[in-house]
Amino acid sequence: MQDRSPIGDDSVLMRWMRTEMNKLNDGIVSERKSLAQLLLEEKPTARTKTGKDHFYDTATLRNLSEKLSKNLHDKLKLPILFFFDNQVPDSCYLNDTYALEALQTLGEVSRLRTMQQGRTWVGRSIAYSIMKKYPTVVQIVMG
Repeated sequence: MQDRSPIGDDSVLMRWMRTEMNKLNDGIVSERKSLAQLLLEEKPTARTKTGKDHFYDTATLRNLSEKLSKNLHDKLKLPILFFFDNQVPDSCYLNDTYALEALQTLGEVSRLRTMQQGRTWVGRSIAYSIMKKYPTVVQIVMG
């Protein structure tokens, strides 16, 4: 049995972790739509990475519609995606300027936050609380 790598071997562990993270990301929407598009749909849906339907909560979409400017309706792609990075254990980032603008308008993220190198970092607890407050329109991508 000396031909096998020990379980602690980094490459084995990293391959296993990537496999598990990919499973967690199966429900992530692959074809994001604008808020304006989703508001026109009778049953707002989008396809996930596995080809299944992701159904949006219509009450949440209406809430966003009322609180965000018409200009953002066409530009904001949903769901808003927060990305977890293994190198930063307590934070995650947005890489979408319109998502940041929407969250700032909603009062969920401080207006003092800006994009730095294409990203805005926020605490994971903040991302989770935003996800709970706006069901189906925020997703977390494991990285």
